[in-house]
Amino acid sequence: MTDLKGRTLRGGFAKLCGQAANFALRFGYIMILARLLTPDDFGLVAMVTVVTGVYELFTSAGLASAMIQQATVTNEQISKLFWVNIAIGIALGVLCIATAPVLVAFFNEPRLYWVTIAMAPGFLLASASVQHMAILQRELRYITVAAIELVALVASISAGIGMALAGYGYWAIVGAALALQAVTTIGAIAATRWVPGRFSAATEIAPMVWYGGTLCMNSLIAYIAFNFDKVLIGRVWGADALGLYGRAYQLVNIPISNLNMAVGGVAFAALSRLQDDPLRLKNYFLKGYSLVVSMTIPVTIFCGVFAHEIILVVLGSQWMAAVEIFRLMSPTILIFAVVNPLSWLLFAVGLHRRSLHNALVLMPLLMVAYLIGLPYGPAGVAAAFSIAMALWLVPLIVWCLHGTGISPRDLVLAIVKPFTAGLVAAGAAFAIEVSIGERFMLPAVVKLMVGGGSMFAIYAIVLLFVLRQKDFYLDLIRGLKSPPASESYESAA
Repeated sequence: MTDLKGRTLRGGFAKLCGQAANFALRFGYIMILARLLTPDDFGLVAMVTVVTGVYELFTSAGLASAMIQQATVTNEQISKLFWVNIAIGIALGVLCIATAPVLVAFFNEPRLYWVTIAMAPGFLLASASVQHMAILQRELRYITVAAIELVALVASISAGIGMALAGYGYWAIVGAALALQAVTTIGAIAATRWVPGRFSAATEIAPMVWYGGTLCMNSLIAYIAFNFDKVLIGRVWGADALGLYGRAYQLVNIPISNLNMAVGGVAFAALSRLQDDPLRLKNYFLKGYSLVVSMTIPVTIFCGVFAHEIILVVLGSQWMAAVEIFRLMSPTILIFAVVNPLSWLLFAVGLHRRSLHNALVLMPLLMVAYLIGLPYGPAGVAAAFSIAMALWLVPLIVWCLHGTGISPRDLVLAIVKPFTAGLVAAGAAFAIEVSIGERFMLPAVVKLMVGGGSMFAIYAIVLLFVLRQKDFYLDLIRGLKSPPASESYESAA
């Protein structure tokens, strides 16, 4: 692919801009909905989504990533994958309906029945757009992808707030979720204008199904590992406690998910094109890795130091019991920033089975940690989660990088300067927080602006000028300005 660097940078920049807007909209939505609904409302829906979220993993069955990862793919193959996804979506919708009485019995909560049934149409909607979105990502059309995601989010937020203001309670969350998926599907189909052909049993897709199945199994195991805590809290401590834990978890997860969505898809597509060029692949990966970590470090510090103010401003005073949970989970923002790019590398070079083996080890580790922390309530589970992830970090890095041509030393060299700047900024942030708290009685939003703004400024100055990383980021900006090479996508290429 010609001008891969420029296309990757422009695609990444488009996704970053889209996710920045996504981030702002989601935060505003959380702030408004947290004041219109109760922790019980959020906890009730979380009892359903923690289970139906497992089904969501199968809507794509990993077939989107499988199509993107292939060096060549035909229109017949994409069509067959589309109809496989549709069949899976129908099956998952039926399974969701069948799950309703089971959830009612497990959580002893009758309201879950119709909430679960209402979620069922979302699976068919999601499955219908899997291959259309994959086509856009394979073409690196991330401006289009960002636009679709942004419009869908606005529609979802409008539906959620409108229903909450109308007094529909927890149904507002359900309506927002369905609106998001419906608009995403419509946008993806309209953008690609791709119409699937007939299902052909003779078309060979077995390698892609095998690849996608491995990714899907990996996602399933990871999902169980990262959501078993919510099942335990909902079962033992109830909907209110789960609502507090779930909101804190979501706030911590927003920076991770937005950055992963912004950079992950672009990085995976670009690295997949370079899997036969080890030197360029290593260079691209390390630069992207350094960028992701450098963007995440100040966010982690900000969340840890200003947790009280963040919860008060974003969620309101009725959610202050979530402050301790949020602060205890904030280290995982940085941990996931260090870990997530490793999966992009493994998937791109075809080492997806290694990622599956990693998940198989992590799942029991986290489950044991949750059980240890459960008697101490949501805060105890949050602390156990962060400790377990921190203990697994170094072994995971060593295992993932083995035989890839990239060493742990390469990673350290790529991120040592952002980490150094982060240590300086952390000390400054703590000093600013103590100083503001002792000398001034400022509103929480002002403390966030003054303290957070000062911390981010110190971090940027140390990283760009003291540690001389300015040229690295200027090179990225120059890459964004380079004109795109003319290139047409052929599905059979």
